[in-house]
Amino acid sequence: MTGRVYLVGAGPGDPGLLTRRGERCLAAADVVVHDYLVGPRLLELVRPGAEVIALGSSHADRARLDQDAIDALVADRARAGKTVVRLKNGDPFLLGRGAEEAEALARAGIPFEVVPGVSSAFAVPAYAGIPLTHRDHASLVTIATGHQARTDGEPTPPALPWDALVRQRGTLVFLMGMRQLPAILAALTAHGLPPDTPAAAVQWGTTSRQATVVADVETLAERVAAAGLAAPGVLVIGDVVALRARVRWLEARPLFGRRIVVTRPRPQGNALADLLEERGADVVSFPTIEIVPPLDPAPLERAVAVAAGYDWIVFTSANGVQTFFERFAAQGHDVRDLAGTRLAAIGPETAAQLERRLLRPAVVPDDYRAEGLLAALAHEDLRGRRVLLPRAAGARPILPDELVRRGARVDEVIAYRAVPPANADVAGLRDALRAGTIDAVTFTSSSTVRHFVELVGADVVRNGRPLIACIGPVTADTARELGLPVDVTPATYTVAALTDALADRLRPA
Repeated sequence: MTGRVYLVGAGPGDPGLLTRRGERCLAAADVVVHDYLVGPRLLELVRPGAEVIALGSSHADRARLDQDAIDALVADRARAGKTVVRLKNGDPFLLGRGAEEAEALARAGIPFEVVPGVSSAFAVPAYAGIPLTHRDHASLVTIATGHQARTDGEPTPPALPWDALVRQRGTLVFLMGMRQLPAILAALTAHGLPPDTPAAAVQWGTTSRQATVVADVETLAERVAAAGLAAPGVLVIGDVVALRARVRWLEARPLFGRRIVVTRPRPQGNALADLLEERGADVVSFPTIEIVPPLDPAPLERAVAVAAGYDWIVFTSANGVQTFFERFAAQGHDVRDLAGTRLAAIGPETAAQLERRLLRPAVVPDDYRAEGLLAALAHEDLRGRRVLLPRAAGARPILPDELVRRGARVDEVIAYRAVPPANADVAGLRDALRAGTIDAVTFTSSSTVRHFVELVGADVVRNGRPLIACIGPVTADTARELGLPVDVTPATYTVAALTDALADRLRPA
């Protein structure tokens, strides 16, 4: 049976600009064929096990897989019964060859749908603080291609109605025009555009790598070259460019331009990544651990089966809550079974996982570590009480040891293991660290630190870069023991506090 193809617009770069429909398509896809500019944060939305095919990382690479070959690749996967997402930069039907690919699918008799995306023509100027229209400056916008491919595949200046573009007296937006920037500006001035018309070039728009050069038509090419800007970029020409001085906003984010590594496993890492991105950071996702079941699941299964017989269940991580209740549900239990059992959570994130299941913990300490949890339980009479402690393999023994000393009957079971991930891009991260392009590395547990050092090594800090940021003192102690200097530890041990602490430390003076 023939599958279906979704031509999905990935948006301009900021992963938050992907549409909800596009996100659902990625989650359901068997195969994702994506343009090379699609960021890795978007690809995290692809379900595990799906085939992901990148279409090259440079112009030369893309030339080896021409449009006919791409069409054939997508069609072959669909004929095999696969659900295929063709993930395209920006909007697939705006200077993105989406119509050509749709025509090819129609000729092949393959069902397809188009999922529009946010075009860089609109989003990049907005992120640069340049409105395309304004009552006092422009009520007309023209979007044009910035290059025209020759038969040999090399781009040349586009054949456009330059006279008409100059006469329209609105805003001009050129996509894919960075390589032909001098020729575009020369053509416009040759056809009568005043040389002092405001103009801007924006590279890597909507991302933390965004760089903007503002000048006029006469001097923009020279200033862009001096600043080192290149593709990918968007060119904006018109009086609206002058408004950037008053309405620019992206660069004001406290972490704008900072590259920060998140080592937390997915999907927990997404919460920290989202917070960092909201403050302007360029997040490098490098999970150093993967959450997997225990080697012997039987003890956990037995504990879950008799969970209602415990006086207390103590959770020391959000992962522990998730894995415990996955087995709880699989055995057919109902949360009402725990009506006579009191729950304790080591911190607010763990408590939030319980509350999502309509369970409110009786104890949440102010100090989010084992010592704080023990202090919060100090007023409880635990003599003879049955306590279940489902947690990670290799966790510190202080919690069960002290509970036993207080007279509790403790059953400690391994709910999950944190193991090194199978496909970590170690070489890529090492290269970035050596190049000095990473500003900070974040750690949210001792296991993320240990596995990071195993994968990458402890000799990553040179001349104070990158900063090492740990969520709390236990994680910080592990980092120091393994040879990593700790620069940032928040007073409150949450990802929100960690983000705020990083923003304070990295905020421009």
